[in-house]
Amino acid sequence: MNVDLIIESKWIAPIIPEQSLLTDYAVVIKDKKIVAVCPQKDLASQYVASNSIQLSEHILMPGLINAHGHAPMTLLRGMADDMPLDDWLNTRIWPLEEKFVNHEFVESGAELAIAEMILSGTTSFADMYFYPDQVAKAAIRSNMRVQLASPILDFPTVWAKSSEEYIAKATRLHDKYRNSELVSTAFGPHAPYTISDAPLTKIGMLAEELDVPIHMHIHETAQEVSDSIEQFGCRPLTRLHKIGFVNPRLNCVHATQLTQDEIAMLSESGSSVVHCPASNMKLASGICDVSKLIFCNTNVCLGTDGAASNNELDLLKEARLASLLAKIQSRTASSLPAYKTLEMMTINGAKALGLDKFIGSLEPGKLADITAISLNAPNTLPINNPLSHVVYSVNSSQVSHVWVGGRNILHERQLQTVDLNKIQTISSRWQKRIQRGITSQT
Repeated sequence: MNVDLIIESKWIAPIIPEQSLLTDYAVVIKDKKIVAVCPQKDLASQYVASNSIQLSEHILMPGLINAHGHAPMTLLRGMADDMPLDDWLNTRIWPLEEKFVNHEFVESGAELAIAEMILSGTTSFADMYFYPDQVAKAAIRSNMRVQLASPILDFPTVWAKSSEEYIAKATRLHDKYRNSELVSTAFGPHAPYTISDAPLTKIGMLAEELDVPIHMHIHETAQEVSDSIEQFGCRPLTRLHKIGFVNPRLNCVHATQLTQDEIAMLSESGSSVVHCPASNMKLASGICDVSKLIFCNTNVCLGTDGAASNNELDLLKEARLASLLAKIQSRTASSLPAYKTLEMMTINGAKALGLDKFIGSLEPGKLADITAISLNAPNTLPINNPLSHVVYSVNSSQVSHVWVGGRNILHERQLQTVDLNKIQTISSRWQKRIQRGITSQT
């Protein structure tokens, strides 16, 4: 059989079946998809490849899936540190966005974010930000997969003036990219405290009609919960449940303030939770109870959140934090073992985005979104447990190769679809522009 590419690797973590680790295997790719995962010794008798690569010190795994972020906010990195969420939003981020965010800002920030994510092994990301079309353009140029969760709020921003306008723009965006290979869409109602019941009900109906997910910041802080009780007489999830919003399409981002009954509600509804440990710690928002959620069979995945609150977009670091936090919170060392953490940043992310039929594991028929990590480094030697090393020992500089749909977008640590020098120059210009704007106000 003639194929496009064969990747031979010392180890392969296909993710499905659970906990599986293959030694001296290869991934065979044709027409952007995986056609086989087989022993290297069987290759010569079955396949003739146009290209091949041998990775004798590496582990191959599905491309990482960052299930929540705000990519353009890379340009605001370091601009609002050491602040709780309410102050972070109201006194720093929203005023900065009002002053500086436009098409150019979003495109430049997205390009920087994409470069950072590729270099740390991410192949797909969910994004909630203004001017999402500019994020899509940057992703398509980079050959990276993105799900655009168009933001929706009750109040005006640079992107829209009313909830009706936000929803209309989100719907048009879906129509534009409904047949795209790289871009999918979702609805992104910002949070229960920024949007009322009527638009939420409409979003729920449209999401069902268009068959798309919903991304929403939910139970991010204790203040959000107490404010909801004061305003609506109930907790945010209870309010959302009353209007039928808690269902399999819902991705609850953060979820640091959950009761046992709410964990049961999410499990029974089939909703997903997106855990963003670094951002939650940095903003002192709380800790998502991942162990209890997984025990109740809730789909839990990983996100970095934005670079203004993380302050980086490294999903490998996020994975290590998630596993360690789960252990300290539960006081159980076996909580969130390495293989479960690997699932969170691959197949679980794909499920949350509604893309698990296409990505998230290395299986025949799925798209060839693949990350290769070298384990020949002091911090990962000796290689006693490759799966454990990915979670507890690897750093992002060990990501050597990345493929999306079989196309190599990172080769031996060199970006193939992104002009890093150009991005660095543009980022420097934005840094100076923002600093000038802040200085002129003082």
